[in-house]
Parts: sequence; structure tokens; C-alpha cells
Amino acid sequence: MIDHERDLASVRDATERLLAAAAALDNASVAESSRLPGWTRGHVLAHLARNADALVNALEGRPMYDSAEARDADIERDAPRALDVQLADLRESGARFQAAGAAPADWSRTLELRNGVTDSASRVPFRRWAEVELHHVDLGIGYEMENLPAEFTEREIDFLAQRFGGHQDVPSTGLVADGGRTWTTGGGASGGPISVEGTAADLLGWLAGRRDGSGLRVKGGALPALPPL
Repeated sequence: MIDHERDLASVRDATERLLAAAAALDNASVAESSRLPGWTRGHVLAHLARNADALVNALEGRPMYDSAEARDADIERDAPRALDVQLADLRESGARFQAAGAAPADWSRTLELRNGVTDSASRVPFRRWAEVELHHVDLGIGYEMENLPAEFTEREIDFLAQRFGGHQDVPSTGLVADGGRTWTTGGGASGGPISVEGTAADLLGWLAGRRDGSGLRVKGGALPALPPL
């Protein structure tokens, strides 16, 4: 069962880890490329701040963003800012998210998120946790998939395996972590069943589009091509 209060605490802790790590940067390194194509580290930090505010909008019954164009424009506007401004914005927007999460609410209600996606309000803190953890990795400053909390890694694999479950372009695929945990995904295309084995970090990296899967062991066919997130 989703525990939104526990997830809110995890978001807070993950945000503090990211802020502490990013504080060691300087203005020049913030302007350098991140691991996300076309984005600097400043773009990543700006996106994280604006995403926090967007999720506050969702929790309070408003559209996350005015439009896709407005979302992109806000990130482009904020990306070139100095490091101290980026960190202050991320800290303050994170505090607004925590305050919205602490407000009395019906956590079983369904919210509309971005691109027509709907989800239970209780899952929003975990969605924010995923944003913070994965984009911390995207900064390319020494925080890797192997550094993610084990609970987060397993739950995000759960989430992505469900997301790709039954997808028409993904063959039936079994995922096996070296520790013995298993998942099933795909199933909508011919070519399975395929078994993909490896560390939980490598499995998540592949599912989340952060690794090419070269560190995984594949049986029963080729490594499936996954649709974009």
C-alpha cells in the first residue's frame, strides 16, 4: 500500500541530498551539459523546481502546466541562472511541495497530471521522489544508479514494469535482479518470452532510459526496445 507520508519524507531526504551535492558546483559547471541530450545542468535544476510547483498545482486541483509550450519556456528561461539562484529556487519550490503534501486532503482522489495521465493523489509523492532521484543521476556529478536507495530502485522498477506491461511494441519480458527479485513487463508484441537479468541498478537504468542495457544478460531473444517515457 502507498504511504504518502513516508514518501513525502523520502522526497525531502532526496532533495536535501541533491542540494548538498549541487552546492559543490559553480556557475560554470551548472552551464555544462548534463546527461540529458540538449540540457545543461541548469536545465535539470530548473525543471526540478518547476516540476515541484507543477505537482503542487495538481494536488490543489489545477492543471500542472498552462501548456507544454509554457512548461518548456519556463525551463529555458530559468536554465541560465546562477547556482545560488538555482539552489534557492529548488529549496523553496521543494518546501512548497512539502507544504501542499502536508495539507489535509483526500489522498484516494484521482488527479489529472500531464498529457492526460491520471493517478491517485497518494502516488504523487512517489512520482516526485522519482523526479528528484533520477534527475540527480542526470546531473552527472557522481550520483549513480547504484547510489539510489534500494527501496526506491525496486519500487521504480515496479512502476516502469507496470507502465510497459502489455505495450503493443514490447514482447513478453521477465526481469530478474541479481538478488532474486523478479518482474514481468511487455506482452503486447511477438518475440517473447525474453529474460533480462542483471543488477537492480542496471535494470532500472535500462527501463528508465538512462542505460543502454549493455550490462544486462538477455536470454530468449534480443533486448527489447522500450518506448520513450
